[in-house]
Amino acid sequence: MTKILFVEDDANLGALLKENLENRGFETVWLRNGKEGIDAFKQQQFNLCILDVMLPVKDGFTLSQEIRAVDNEIPIIFLTARSMHEDKIHAFETGADDYITKPFSTQELYLRINAILRRTQSRYVTQQKPIAVGKYVFDYTKMTLAVGTVVKRLSSKEADLIHILVQNRNELVPRTVILNKIWGNDDYFSAKSMDVYISKIRRFFKEDADIEILNAYGSGYKLIVNEG
Repeated sequence: MTKILFVEDDANLGALLKENLENRGFETVWLRNGKEGIDAFKQQQFNLCILDVMLPVKDGFTLSQEIRAVDNEIPIIFLTARSMHEDKIHAFETGADDYITKPFSTQELYLRINAILRRTQSRYVTQQKPIAVGKYVFDYTKMTLAVGTVVKRLSSKEADLIHILVQNRNELVPRTVILNKIWGNDDYFSAKSMDVYISKIRRFFKEDADIEILNAYGSGYKLIVNEG
């Protein structure tokens, strides 16, 4: 059973969503402030987090960063009444997998949860072998990128993005393909998030001058690996 950490200070919304999620088969731990959220996360095992942004004691963005410091892989969805562009981009920069603006339907939330779980769980079903990428070794199943004795743990989106680029190395991957496959849509906020992740991944490969990620402006990205 999928276990969800749900942190929301609104009593009515919290009770409604907890009941709805449990009726759909998700074990749900509902807490009302950021401190309770991080304490529970450190003590229990969860498969996904749903966090409100405007929380007492510790806000959702701070809570997300603290969760990522403990587990870089777990999917995170933000719920918020704030719809400013900067907030949505900040959410993705702090590691969000999705962002839903209130008011929303419980059906929409359910569909987004399932889409994220399908993407993350497919990695373990395929059990792919590690792949050499220049001086690096990329393990999609374990979500690691290693160069020599240095091993970097990757987030879910980082691993998915490297995977799609490696699968199509030296070929252009259209932006819309990446966005729909990894983010689940190709809207403005997802596109900005993808650009942030591309910048991160470029830094991950900085130890090998023969690896380059090219940006075909407005079209897509290409992982170039010069191997000889």
